[in-house]
Amino acid sequence: MNGANHLGLTLHNVLTQWDTSPFALLTLAAVLVVGAWYIQSVWALSAKGRKWSRKRTTAFLTGLVLIDLALQSPIATFTMGYFEAHMVQHLLLMVTAPPLLALGAPMTLALQTSGRATKVRLLRVLNSRVFKWWSHPIPTAAVFYVSMFAFFLTSAVDVAMNHMWLMDVVNVAFLVAAMHFWWPIVGMDLIPHWPMSHGMKMVSLLIGVPIESFLALALLASVRPAASMYSLSSTHAGAGILWIGAEAFTFLALIPVFLQWLRFEGRRTARIDAELDAAYAAAGSSLTPVGRDGTSGGSDS
Repeated sequence: MNGANHLGLTLHNVLTQWDTSPFALLTLAAVLVVGAWYIQSVWALSAKGRKWSRKRTTAFLTGLVLIDLALQSPIATFTMGYFEAHMVQHLLLMVTAPPLLALGAPMTLALQTSGRATKVRLLRVLNSRVFKWWSHPIPTAAVFYVSMFAFFLTSAVDVAMNHMWLMDVVNVAFLVAAMHFWWPIVGMDLIPHWPMSHGMKMVSLLIGVPIESFLALALLASVRPAASMYSLSSTHAGAGILWIGAEAFTFLALIPVFLQWLRFEGRRTARIDAELDAAYAAAGSSLTPVGRDGTSGGSDS
């Protein structure tokens, strides 16, 4: 990516300046491998006569494409000269791709298509004490939000951008933290520890609105560029992209949570109605019919 900060923001460069560094190519390879596994698993499930939602497949594959766009496309190349590109990359990695991956329910797919030994290992990890601590909503949200402040409001962003191997590590860490944050909120997989009600999920998303707004405002009010390769105007423009993009995607994420809530309540209501109908039917069948003469109906003794 050397010299990328001298690239002009032209349509030709936007379409052609794909990153071919080892990390970018590794990202492409990882995305292809994971995508191939997902599709093969869906086919394996279909061969058993079991359907898998096309919406889940579309969401998961779209999330993988967005990860590659963030880390290998010209977006990644332009991060060396434009803070706006850095913010677009940040949004893709933290608020766009992760919820789409979560909506794909990859853990459920893995458990339904893997061999017995793999299932045992996966369940052992999900039910472990380490995962129980790591999946607690409070530290998960803290890592998600605090990491952004610690990175963008300190010299960390400048150090990382001047050492691209470190920036690659940071991007992967951001992605992992974001997937861990979004998984219990919008994901379709069963979370064995700390289950969140649908109302709490919506509250967790809404809490992030003022937090992300404050970060954007802090960058907008900054009198110094976010990093040495960025201009002050680019920093302010990137802050605007962060503000608008983060809030927009957060509110969009409320839609699947709300729909899941409606479906959950619908299933619960149907289950309660079925139980009441069964109870009424049982009570009715236990009643002994009474004849006109006041004696109980039945065969003569």
